[in-house]
Amino acid sequence: MSESVPTNTSIWSRGMMAVTAAQFLSAFGDNALLFATLALLKSQFYPDWSQPILQMVFVGAYILFAPFVGQVADSFAKGRVMMFANSLKLLGAASICFGVNPFIGYTLVGIGAASYSPAKYGILGELTTGDKLVKANGLMEASTIAAILLGSMAGGVLADWHVLAALGVCALMYAGAVIANLFIPKLPAARPGQSWRFTPMTASFFNACRVLWHNGETRFSLLGTSMFWGAGVTLRFLLVLWVPTALGITDNATPTYLNAMVAVGIVLGAGAAAKLVTLQNVARCMPAGILIGVMVLIFALQHALLPAYALLFLMGICGGFFVVPLNALLQERGKHTVGAGNAIAVQNLGENAAMLLMLGLYSLAVKVGVPVVGIGVGFGGLFALAIAALWVWQRRR
Repeated sequence: MSESVPTNTSIWSRGMMAVTAAQFLSAFGDNALLFATLALLKSQFYPDWSQPILQMVFVGAYILFAPFVGQVADSFAKGRVMMFANSLKLLGAASICFGVNPFIGYTLVGIGAASYSPAKYGILGELTTGDKLVKANGLMEASTIAAILLGSMAGGVLADWHVLAALGVCALMYAGAVIANLFIPKLPAARPGQSWRFTPMTASFFNACRVLWHNGETRFSLLGTSMFWGAGVTLRFLLVLWVPTALGITDNATPTYLNAMVAVGIVLGAGAAAKLVTLQNVARCMPAGILIGVMVLIFALQHALLPAYALLFLMGICGGFFVVPLNALLQERGKHTVGAGNAIAVQNLGENAAMLLMLGLYSLAVKVGVPVVGIGVGFGGLFALAIAALWVWQRRR
């Protein structure tokens, strides 16, 4: 296990392979755990509107720790930060296995995920250079989406068989991620020696927010990725209620299969973005974002499984093509202004604030009795209009 700074900037270097493996196992655990824990809530007769609350405590950890995790990622070797974060995820999953309240255990996983994200994306700019960064992001997203594909299905299928077994598999995936992190080269800290006092840390973070939100390019990236991930997490919960309503299917596995189709599409879309989009023509991704909203609207009106699979697959292709270039743009510009770790922490704050807002509105809509089809139609239409407005603003700028 090397402790030197890698000189190979290829996306197929040993360091990138270790990062990719760790990300796959960690993301597999995240997605399997969500569906396994949702099955646990169903088995314990929690109300339907409480399901989004599970994700809200997860993203709440991102928001609460946003001022600190970027500095942590930039102050230590990012591979070691990733290992610590995956250990927290392991603790959270294991606690749910042993009967701790699922909302408490899932909050621990959220804290681990909040710590993990700036390091996993920030390390890409240290292992690769130039336009290879877009390709490295494509590889990372492909690994993530493959994990979403397999993890979501495993969580649903295992939960139909035995909920505790599903939770145990999640804990094993996190343990594997911890081991994979050991093989990431120990790179020097990007910004060592920063103050660890509360006031300077928060001041540094909010200064990074100010810098990135005042820059036209990074603001464009932050708005686009925030809307995308807020929509993505809401769609995931929408599927859980849409399947029994529109298709009359009540198992845990079918919503995970539908999520898997989105994941397959995102892998293809991410690959297409790596070939067709560069940092100089990022706006090429915007029509794909508008199409996502249009397809959500059409999807909500379906009553058959085959067209639902097809629409979600196309939705995933558009999603991968949309989000990968925006991520690369933020990492490249952020690395030269506030540091990659701080840039991703600011991005996480925006994305998770969007998730919290959209999940809160979704949970409220379910609680007051809005039909799930109506929620899907309204959600898709508003998303398409929001991305179109962002594109018009970017072109005028």
